[in-house]
Amino acid sequence: MKTAQAPRRSAPPPAPVPGRPEPARRTAPGALRRALSHQLRAYAFLIGGLLCFALFSWYPAIRAVIIAFQKYTPGAEPEWVGTANFTQVFQDPEFGAAWRNTLTFTVIALLVGFAVPFLMALVLNELRHARAFFRVVVYLPVMIPPVVSALLWKWFYDPGAGLANEALRFLHLPTSNWTNGADTALLSLVMVATWANMGGTVLIYLAALQGIPGELYEAAELDGATLWQRVRHVTVPQTRFIILMLMLLQIIATMQVFTEPFVITGGGPENSTVTVLYLIYKYAFLYNDFGGACALSVLLLTVLSLFSALYLRLTRTDD
Repeated sequence: MKTAQAPRRSAPPPAPVPGRPEPARRTAPGALRRALSHQLRAYAFLIGGLLCFALFSWYPAIRAVIIAFQKYTPGAEPEWVGTANFTQVFQDPEFGAAWRNTLTFTVIALLVGFAVPFLMALVLNELRHARAFFRVVVYLPVMIPPVVSALLWKWFYDPGAGLANEALRFLHLPTSNWTNGADTALLSLVMVATWANMGGTVLIYLAALQGIPGELYEAAELDGATLWQRVRHVTVPQTRFIILMLMLLQIIATMQVFTEPFVITGGGPENSTVTVLYLIYKYAFLYNDFGGACALSVLLLTVLSLFSALYLRLTRTDD
């Protein structure tokens, strides 16, 4: 009788020799084609967005830099004038007022626009009932078109029959000129901008607050910390990165304020609400001086680029 033989075992692969590089693994042609197809499909989807971004963002920015050094009038041949446009805008009496108003608006909006949304987020975070309803109420002004919001506030600030002065009369308090007074117009516009844009900021702060571990608050309460101490030593340190990012983004946004001065005050009274962006509009569409408008745009772009570089530096993550 024949004895059954045990199946032969395949020899194990040879152990790698120290110091000798391993042979490179060959990629199957099918896998290579699939990977290449996926990459081409991804770039095909990106082409549309890149073309739109180049057409409506990069090209206008580059074109504005070129026109800033030209005497440009629609219908006429552009003429290179060097830095004459920059010299002209520097000598404009409205130039200093525009930058002063813009920086003042930015500082006041930063103080008010930081404190109010953060406090509202703290209040919403402590609510136990109707939290979703109040989130919608806080975010509702963001959904209103900016021009509509500005027109509503223009009626609200009307010194005659406006709701603001009517409320003050009802409380037997002195009325105000609001946007008709040179000393109160800019502050009134800050209130409009804060009300119209704080909804998104509140929700971001609220999301950051809800990400704080509850154990930290419990430990602080066991140590006898008061509400202010919990906010100071727990809430603020845990959200400092979000606070800093939103402050930088708010600086970039408020330095481009245009809708409120354009719709509500028209830059007045006495140029007290003329901003840099509004002055750019005046140069381009009232003075028909596109070279001066682009020169102002380049100056504003330079200032905003510094804050944008700081924002990118702070948000960069090292791999």
